[in-house]
Amino acid sequence: MRTLNLTVIEADGNSSDLEFPVARILEGGFTGRNQEGAMRHVEELKAHGVAAPDRIPAYYAVPREMVTTDDEIEVLGDVTSGEVEVVFLFKGDQVYIAVGSDHTDRELEKDSIAKSKVMCIKVLSQQVWMLADVESHWERLMLQSWVAPDGDRTPYQEGSLADFLTVDDFLDGVRSVVADGLLDGMVLFMGTIPTLRGELLFSPTFEGRLVDDVLGRELSLHYAVRPMDWLV
Repeated sequence: MRTLNLTVIEADGNSSDLEFPVARILEGGFTGRNQEGAMRHVEELKAHGVAAPDRIPAYYAVPREMVTTDDEIEVLGDVTSGEVEVVFLFKGDQVYIAVGSDHTDRELEKDSIAKSKVMCIKVLSQQVWMLADVESHWERLMLQSWVAPDGDRTPYQEGSLADFLTVDDFLDGVRSVVADGLLDGMVLFMGTIPTLRGELLFSPTFEGRLVDDVLGRELSLHYAVRPMDWLV
């Protein structure tokens, strides 16, 4: 079992260490608040031959070893990309949140979203917050990401958590699909937001942030993407 060594940043700025043994990783998809609009998008994807779920929100299990806080990951090929997400971490009766990137193989995604999810390591911020500290202003939190496909840092995604299902609705949906109902030890990705250009960009770096302007703080991650191209 992989253990993540994290730092909890409290609302007053105090910090503490957190050892988090990863028991499960689950990824949510198509978790926008407008589920009718999301379902129309799913049907559009199917019409264009892209793999898409039969129901939404969709959930994808990932092997528990496939998560890291490192600043570099290796990938197969050059058709992968990151996407910024809120990530829930459940330990005992406490729930923490991080900012993460669901790095995904985009070529394989055309055939199977579930299989594409298990091809790339997922990245989390080393720092986390307690969910209880942000629930009262959840919809004001902002997700942002940047890429550098040509060497220049470029804004890639930006949106507020008001665009997603509420925390209660999202977690109720997760509990409904987990066979034994156990969330303890789970790393749970909430889903992402559209790119600003409406297209996927493949970049040697990925940077993501979760911004809390109410408490004046942010969670961040930054990692390099290294294709395994060292074989002749």
